[in-house]
Amino acid sequence: MFGKKQKSQPITPTTDESAEGKGRPTPSRRDSEAARKTRVKVSNNSKEAKKASRDRARLDRERSRKGMMAGDERYLQARDQGPGKAFTRDFVDSRFALAEYFIVVAILVLALGFVPVQAIQFWVTLGFFAFTAIMVVDVIIMVVRLNRAATKTFTKPADLKGLTLYAVLRVMQFRRLRLPPPRVKRGGLPK
Repeated sequence: MFGKKQKSQPITPTTDESAEGKGRPTPSRRDSEAARKTRVKVSNNSKEAKKASRDRARLDRERSRKGMMAGDERYLQARDQGPGKAFTRDFVDSRFALAEYFIVVAILVLALGFVPVQAIQFWVTLGFFAFTAIMVVDVIIMVVRLNRAATKTFTKPADLKGLTLYAVLRVMQFRRLRLPPPRVKRGGLPK
């Protein structure tokens, strides 16, 4: 090991009659490195390269958006994928909910809060608390019904994971602005 180096005997390759060669010689290191560098090399004109990159990204985004608007599972975000999430979307979209209008009511209350009349502020605040209480009760009823329907429909625990929060977040959005877009009409039965 630490002694004088001895000349090693050349290893003679054994030829196996059944093995076939690759049909071409192995490229030298210099040739393979040069080929790799040319594949990685960016265009000398950086403006053209940036423009081509932007065009590719724009086309990818457009394709993804069209796929998501069509409801194609491949183009949905990870939070929207799966049969449980699709069931939840259809369940939430098939019913009317007060929570959809919470943002509008909150902005209206904020605007009316600047009115200097004390009686108006009192009634606006009281109305807002009443609306919020009714909305919370409506969302709780929706979640209970959703959980019952989902446990009847799905047997895997992975399909049931996160449905409650997903339903609450979806019901708080305007129906027209929900992504992926609703597939069922209001009052219609979910698929």
